[in-house]
Amino acid sequence: MPLPYIEKILRARVYDVARETPLDRISLLSARLDNQVYLKREDMQPVFSFKLRGAYNKMINLSEEKRNRGVIAASAGNHAQGVALAAQRLKIQALIVMPKTTPLIKVKSVRNFGAKIVLAGDSYDEAFARSQELAKEQNLTFIHPFDDPEVIAGQGTIGMEILRQHPTPPEAIFIPVGGGGLIAGIGAYIKYVYPQVKIIGVEPEDAPSLYTALKAKRRVKLKQVGIFADGVAVRQVGKENYRLARKVVDEVVLVNTDEICAAIKDIYDDTRTTAEPAGALSVAGLKHYVKREGCQGKDLIAINSGANINFDRLRHVAERAEFGERREALFAVQIPEQPGSFLRFCQLIGKRSITEFNYRYCNAVKAQIFVGIELSGGDKERESLFQRFQDKGYSIIDMTDNETAKLHIRYMVGGHAQGIEDESLIRFEFPERPGALLYFLSHLGKEWNISLFHYRNHGAAYGRVLMGIQVPPGEKGDFLRKLKRLEYVYWDETDNPAYRLFAGVSAD
Repeated sequence: MPLPYIEKILRARVYDVARETPLDRISLLSARLDNQVYLKREDMQPVFSFKLRGAYNKMINLSEEKRNRGVIAASAGNHAQGVALAAQRLKIQALIVMPKTTPLIKVKSVRNFGAKIVLAGDSYDEAFARSQELAKEQNLTFIHPFDDPEVIAGQGTIGMEILRQHPTPPEAIFIPVGGGGLIAGIGAYIKYVYPQVKIIGVEPEDAPSLYTALKAKRRVKLKQVGIFADGVAVRQVGKENYRLARKVVDEVVLVNTDEICAAIKDIYDDTRTTAEPAGALSVAGLKHYVKREGCQGKDLIAINSGANINFDRLRHVAERAEFGERREALFAVQIPEQPGSFLRFCQLIGKRSITEFNYRYCNAVKAQIFVGIELSGGDKERESLFQRFQDKGYSIIDMTDNETAKLHIRYMVGGHAQGIEDESLIRFEFPERPGALLYFLSHLGKEWNISLFHYRNHGAAYGRVLMGIQVPPGEKGDFLRKLKRLEYVYWDETDNPAYRLFAGVSAD
């Protein structure tokens, strides 16, 4: 590794605004993976991201004349916050161009530091193009988020800290990759001191800028990138970053959205903090690597690069985390349309927790249900359960890896029913525990046909079920007495206008 980069990193001026973040051993994940897993906590920086280091190091080295003119940056959020805070400390005027898709939490943070903001385009590349136009028009100095030696050196101080905090060389360091500034800086320092340490980049499957470049042996501009991990949604790795990466990066691991969501949950379980998708990339890649290599007893370090996540995105993260960890299976199953068929189906599932149950009456012969089942044994258990249903004569389709089913179909099961009589709609609430749904159906009995059923485990203390059931007028008293003996809180929703409009009995 060229000596000038080591000198730049050693001389980098980052600690005027940045802090030396902890390198924490995360015990739960370490025990699960049978390796010593450490998390470099860049989410604990003042702007909740490592980007402050490179931005400040670049700006502190600007000439007085360039500082007076002001600076401009293009960023999906974290670099923008770094530039804005650095500008505030150095009393420099800053203009930030951000994609329109940038999470609101990052936009607000940049404004709070006093920078001016322009929202342009739906990706970093479009924001970058607009920033170049504005830089020329207003004679501003552009602060690149990754393709700049001073920025790379600022990020490289993380590598310097890691070796201070972990005196013996680790087996591997896993680093999120967008434009490549972080992995170039850390890799340059680590490889100079300990060439045997593996530097492993991690990218989303839908934004593999460095992976594609290394494979093609040249920089490649991707046609499009996914924006779930918005902090690394970059179509082309930086020129200088790629030059360094070719020398210091051992490999790049690709992970999918479900694996990223599972990694966010892993970090939360160990630290009680919430990483942004780009910040959790390294943990997702580390887990992927351990599973692939079967390594044990190794010291593995993951960089948690940031924690700037919109609160409303957590709903999606929670939904997908179980799939990423292979802790939930989704099946479409055909069962007979007759009283007691739900109960027999749940008895086959046993004491496993049902995470979701969607059904609406279609015809008098067969019922199609969409069910989620909690797993403890991963894919092997899912395959075994699938085979059990088949052996019992059920027609079943595994939807666990079906993106359309996970994103859309699960929420669309239902609609109006035709040819159904005497339907009542009842909403239930009962304590959530393994086997709760089986207990509910067992004590409800088989006297009446269930014509609509919706249940989703939301992780709360109480489960919620919406059930349509065919009860002739003469049997309504017996039905209500049965409900009372169940001792579950319930509400009669038969006259609810939402039911009438979207799920009630069709007049046709």
